[in-house]
Amino acid sequence: MDVVEESSNVFVLDTLANVLDPLTAQARDCLRQQAAAIAKLSTRLDEQFARAMRILFETEGHVVITGLGKSGHIGRKIAATLASTGTPSFFVHSGEALHGDLGMITERDSVILISYSGETQEVAALIPHLKARGVPTIALVGKPHSSLGRGVDVALDVSVDREVCPNNLAPTSSTLATLAMGDTLAVSLMKLRGFRDEDFARLHPGGSLGRRLSRVGDAVVREGVSVIAPSAPLREALLALSESELPMALVCEGNTLHGVLTSDDVRAAMKRGVGMDAPVSGVMNAEPPVIQPGVLIAEAERRMERDGLDALIVVEQSGEVAGVFGRRRGA
Repeated sequence: MDVVEESSNVFVLDTLANVLDPLTAQARDCLRQQAAAIAKLSTRLDEQFARAMRILFETEGHVVITGLGKSGHIGRKIAATLASTGTPSFFVHSGEALHGDLGMITERDSVILISYSGETQEVAALIPHLKARGVPTIALVGKPHSSLGRGVDVALDVSVDREVCPNNLAPTSSTLATLAMGDTLAVSLMKLRGFRDEDFARLHPGGSLGRRLSRVGDAVVREGVSVIAPSAPLREALLALSESELPMALVCEGNTLHGVLTSDDVRAAMKRGVGMDAPVSGVMNAEPPVIQPGVLIAEAERRMERDGLDALIVVEQSGEVAGVFGRRRGA
């Protein structure tokens, strides 16, 4: 690299630093402002929040969320969070609600209306129709004394001092505060309902999250697992191992586990001069790694990874073998 090229690179790096350093400082300030906006919400949790929680907890049907624009996007996320944490919920576009989708809302439901200004025409226009049917209403609103704030049964104040947008225009801090209040309602309802890991797993059966929250007993393998008696000769054990879909065979008397046998166990025995007519009981691992069916799959997989195991024997509290949790051959 010549002197000119090296000087050019240094100039570019210095220029980037001069640009990025102020931007990084601005980004940190942006995050601090948004964190402060959320923190202020905690000072407003009063009897209005308690009333909102009672309405939502006592709702027999669905908690319906409605809004427009950015508030609508936030509303969709709140509805999804409620639904996935034990509170049946869905989102209805406010404009569509005024053109027939009000029929999706029943007297057994409650409705959360979102509008930061509290004057969004389509949102406020829903109030008399909902009240006429006796549907409880809650507002997430930045101006509690607005048309929306005054018209609903409960108004929760999600106001912020200013948006982090440099022009104080784009919904940023306000949408974050609204989302935080929605999440607070959802989490509070989870605690009231005693919502457990098991409940969460039932609502999230798919993907890595669902698997992580499922139990070993839900993924136990029974078919394709070879089982041999402790008195069986090694020659039979070799055949059983070749037919097993797992890299082991269970050594059982009835349904009681005595141990496990792997190809490595057989090879080690042969090196010691053990004959093919010797019983499996003298070669097997009499203390195999076992696990109960109620253990989380995530915990079982961590144990397998830590101990370098291909499989765990799933044993009921009664001592009976339920099956095997592990990787099949080639998996």
